[in-house]
Amino acid sequence: MINNNSNSRSSSSSFGSKRGFSGGQRSSRGFGSGRSSFSGGGSRGFRGGFKSQRRNPYRGDAIAHEMYISKAMNNEVSLDNMYENNMTFSDFPLHPKLLKNIVDRKYVHPTKIQAQVIPTILDKRDVIGMASTGSGKTAAFLIPMLNAVLQDNKKKCLIVAPTRELVNQIQAEFRIFAHNTYINDVLIVGGASYYTQTRLLKRNHNFVMATPGRLIDLYNQKQIDLGEFDLIVLDEVDQMLDMGFIHDVKLIISKLKESKQSLFFSATMTPKIRDIAKSLLKDPITFELATQSAVKNVEQNIVKVSSSKGKIETLHELLVNTEFERVLVFSRTKRGADDIADALRRKGHKADALHGNKSLSQRTRILAMFKRDEIDILVATDVASRGIDVPDISHVINYDEPGSYADYIHRIGRTGRIGKKGTALTFVSGY
Repeated sequence: MINNNSNSRSSSSSFGSKRGFSGGQRSSRGFGSGRSSFSGGGSRGFRGGFKSQRRNPYRGDAIAHEMYISKAMNNEVSLDNMYENNMTFSDFPLHPKLLKNIVDRKYVHPTKIQAQVIPTILDKRDVIGMASTGSGKTAAFLIPMLNAVLQDNKKKCLIVAPTRELVNQIQAEFRIFAHNTYINDVLIVGGASYYTQTRLLKRNHNFVMATPGRLIDLYNQKQIDLGEFDLIVLDEVDQMLDMGFIHDVKLIISKLKESKQSLFFSATMTPKIRDIAKSLLKDPITFELATQSAVKNVEQNIVKVSSSKGKIETLHELLVNTEFERVLVFSRTKRGADDIADALRRKGHKADALHGNKSLSQRTRILAMFKRDEIDILVATDVASRGIDVPDISHVINYDEPGSYADYIHRIGRTGRIGKKGTALTFVSGY
C-alpha cells in the first residue's frame, strides 16, 4: 500500500545515487579494496573462476555462484508495477470504520495482490495466494477478515505463521487497521508466558494469531478450541514445513470445523504443500503473482573473500561506506551470528544478533532497536529472520551462503521493498 507519510526515511542508498554503487566499481573509501573484490553484475561483469557447483541452483543444495549476480531494474522502480493505480481502497465494499483507518494512514491504492485477493475473500471464497515478500500480502488478508468481524462480531479468526517475529508483525499491522473498532486479539507464541496467554484466551476476542507449536500446546491443555474459528489463515506455509511444523499444521487442520473460510499463503507450491492445501481448502481461487518479483528491485552481486584477509575484515571494509545505512547480515548459525556481532562491535559498529537462542523479550527489544536506528547492523539466522519487516534496509549481506535458493530469495527480499531498490551481496570464499 502507498503510505504518503512524510516521516518515511529517504532511500538515498538506491543505485544511481551519488552515494550508491556505480556498476560494480570500487568506492574511493576502500570499498572492495585489498584482495576481496566486488564483481560487477550482469553478463558483462561476470568473471570466470567460479567453482563448478551442483546443477540445479533451485534445489536445497549448493548454489552456482552466478545465481548471486543480477542487475536491478534499469529504471527507477515504478510504483505502477506494484500498485493498482486505477483503484483505491474506497472501491472495496468495506465497513466505514475500517475504511476510515485505511484513509487515516494515508493508504491510497491497493497493491496488486490486495486488488486481487480482497474482493475474493469478501465474497467468502477460499484462497491460495503465492506472492513474494513485501507484496502487501498481510493487509490482503487482514482487511477482509476485519471487515467480516465488523459485520458479525461473533466471527472468530485464526492466523497461523511460522515465527514469533512474523506473528508480531501481523499483530502490529492488525492493530493499525483495527484501531477504534474494539476488536480484540490474542497473541500465542512460544517464549512468552503461558499464564498470560491462557488468561487472555478467556476474555472476549475475535482474532488469535499464533505460531504452530504454542498453539498445539494450548490446544492439548484444552485452553483453546480450534473448532470455533470461522476464518483461517495459514501464512508462509513453505517456511512452516521447512521448520518442521508439518505434523502441527496437519493436526491444526484436522481440528478445524467443516464450515470455515480458509486462506493459504506460500511462496512455493511443492507436492507436500499442495496436499496440505487440498486438505484445508474447498474450491479455492488461486492467485500466483511472480514469486520473485520483489527481488527485481535488488542489485545482486558477490564479494570474493581471500583467506589472508578473512570475512570479518572484508565485512568491516564494506560497512564503513556511507551507502551501507541499515544492513541485515545473515549467518548460518546462532553462534556465528553472535560472533559476527561481537566482532563488529569491537570495530566500532552498532550491531546486534537475532536468533532462536534469544528470549522473546530480547528478540523484541533488538528488533525494535534496529527499527529505531539504535543499531544499524542486525546479524540474523534464517529462522530468526522470518517476519523481519523493517523499512529501508539498504543492504542484505550473506556472510554465510544460504542453504537453498529459496532461502536466498527470502533473505534478499528483506531489502528492495515496495517501490524502493536495495542491494544484496553474497560472500564467496577461496579466492
